[in-house]
Amino acid sequence: MAVSGRIKCWLAVLAALASASSNAQERLPTAADTQKQFRAVRVEIPPIIDGALDDDVWTSADVITDFHQTRPGNGAPTSERTEVYVVYTEDALYIGARMFDSEPELIAAPVIRHGLGMPSDDRLVVILDPFNARRAGYRFETNLNAARHDALYTSASAFSLDWSTIWDVATSVDGKSWVAEIEIPFKSIPFDPAIETWGFNFGRAIRRRGEEMAWVSQNRTYNPSISGQMTGLTGLNKGVGLDIVPSMAVNRRQRYDPATKKTDWVPSLDAFYRITPSLNAALTINTDFSATEVDSRQVNLTRFNLFFPEKRDFFLNDSDLFQFGNIGAMAGGNNATSQGARENARPFFSRKLGLSQTGAPVDINYGGRISGRLGRWNIGTLAIRQDEFGAVESSDLFVTRVSANVLNDSSVGFIYTDGDPGSNRENSVAGMDFKYLNNRLSNGRQFEADAWYQVSDTPGLEGSDASYGFGLRLPNNTGWRSRLAFKEVQKNFNPAMGYVNRSNIRDWTADLGYTHFFGGELFQSLFTGIDAQRIDVIEGNLQSEVIVFRLAELQTNTRDSLNVSFTTNREVVQNAFTLYSSPDRRVAIQPGDYEFNEFQIGINSGGQRRFAGSFSFTGGDFYNGSRTNLSGAISWNQSRYFVTSFGYDWNDIKLPQGDFITRLTSVSTQVAFSSTLYWISLVQYDNLSEEVGINTRIQWIPRAGQEGFIVLNYNMQDKDKNNQFESALTDLSLKFKYTFRF
Repeated sequence: MAVSGRIKCWLAVLAALASASSNAQERLPTAADTQKQFRAVRVEIPPIIDGALDDDVWTSADVITDFHQTRPGNGAPTSERTEVYVVYTEDALYIGARMFDSEPELIAAPVIRHGLGMPSDDRLVVILDPFNARRAGYRFETNLNAARHDALYTSASAFSLDWSTIWDVATSVDGKSWVAEIEIPFKSIPFDPAIETWGFNFGRAIRRRGEEMAWVSQNRTYNPSISGQMTGLTGLNKGVGLDIVPSMAVNRRQRYDPATKKTDWVPSLDAFYRITPSLNAALTINTDFSATEVDSRQVNLTRFNLFFPEKRDFFLNDSDLFQFGNIGAMAGGNNATSQGARENARPFFSRKLGLSQTGAPVDINYGGRISGRLGRWNIGTLAIRQDEFGAVESSDLFVTRVSANVLNDSSVGFIYTDGDPGSNRENSVAGMDFKYLNNRLSNGRQFEADAWYQVSDTPGLEGSDASYGFGLRLPNNTGWRSRLAFKEVQKNFNPAMGYVNRSNIRDWTADLGYTHFFGGELFQSLFTGIDAQRIDVIEGNLQSEVIVFRLAELQTNTRDSLNVSFTTNREVVQNAFTLYSSPDRRVAIQPGDYEFNEFQIGINSGGQRRFAGSFSFTGGDFYNGSRTNLSGAISWNQSRYFVTSFGYDWNDIKLPQGDFITRLTSVSTQVAFSSTLYWISLVQYDNLSEEVGINTRIQWIPRAGQEGFIVLNYNMQDKDKNNQFESALTDLSLKFKYTFRF
């Protein structure tokens, strides 16, 4: 059967299999079955956040102990007891937790600094939904190192890892348990004082056993739409609702070819004001991004541009309110798609602001944002004055996004952008979207759907300027799961403040898979499935087609895994594109219709181990030649004070028009001198750009809301590719910022 025929076959049976799957699994609890409540206790004297549950106030709180497994069991008793206590004052919410562990010396805590996710740590998770709307919320995580990681749920089931706010935590080991005390100021999260019941949930992980547990769960997961309730919250003080964040940065930048040297003193000011309990205003003046982390390098072996996520705090705050159409998540988890293809047609992508097309920073003179919620309405509005750079004049940029909650868990909304940060042309985009969520199906199942339409307006581009799509999903962590999505991006659709990976296309994606949980002592789960993507030019010709047969993805209870897959590709190239170039030659893919297949096997060890790593091998055809890829990483979690890792990606590509090898190497170290002082370094090299990039920073966080940085970026480049590297850029920044909260 031809590759295109296989896609059509899978699309045809997708709905039937997904529908039948709801009857092919065990009875799972519904949200109504698992609804729980507890009453938070108000106290006058707050506990001391020192990692010891010895304050008298904790004795007045109810003890929450009824946790259950979500993995490897589903509702089974946990292997260790967990006790959680919750009290509050008028100013803050306090959570105390005792996580019993019969082997405390084996508690995993490889993350040693704030702001990082904790995929391999024994962790405590707290989820808050202050509006009790089951649509969005806030996630707080910590580990034995008292590292803080927070995230913003951009929908009921997806969250942004880069969002951050001010809160505090302290931890300790107490005999056969580890203890965490958390303080979350009410000034740190939007809420409505008239709402006395909040959505609330707890989670815990014991990584060496592959064990996840929760207070409330459904279908092996928990999020704001699947949570219990915390009642009795009265007399909360939201304060004036004003945060003033001045900062001062000294930046010294030196380029070597041509030789330039510049030192800047950059005072900047951010201010945040809560207009209503749930509606926030923000002001930024002379915005400085000198302390932003560098991007992870990627090697591009395609003809389409790559996607790099936003990392700047100003744009990450309330970023959920600017999400449109669920575009980036419609094909999330589909291995046949790239991140760029998934994000294609986003009407607003904040990395277009304050950065040139080459990635060089562009000054933002000032900007303002109003974001939050008013009743059923969700509002996000941003206005930026961007300074001139090169031939591009100063520009005023504006985006507004408004949605309304409808039905039980759904929403309908629109978006509008105005301005072009990369040129002197006018540009605007307008769009509407609808999101549907139903998590009350039988057997604990969910159904999700999205539909959206948008159109751009650019002088000189007339007609064929729309983009639209839809997505249907039956997500499930046990048994069958399935997804189907479609988007059309017309040739003149031009979101100047958005992201387009490719245009003049119709993009179909689908995936179907089955997960089996063993319930034994060794193996936890086995997944097998098929992911597919077909992209056609609107005129009807095929552009790309990828099918990934996920033959086996086996995970043990110690979080080790084995993955085996087979991929079929078809690429119809209309215009030649360059894969590799050097001073003396260029390797390009010529126009043609290419079919090629690859086989991949990968192994991963649990990240909680002192030495953890991953390795993958990919081999097979590549266009009209062949490719062998070896990729691996190893981490040494020496202690809670030192972690280092090494990553390597190697491609050996052989084509009739020329052979070449790509190498991408990275080395990172994290040193914690104390719980408030860190030294982080990252060295990256790739042989396509022949550039070595060094980013090293000392980060001092005396307490949440106060940060000091010393950041050095140093780049060396071998422009002639003769193995002689020369200095290209030195960028040294010193910055300190302080939050005054009223």
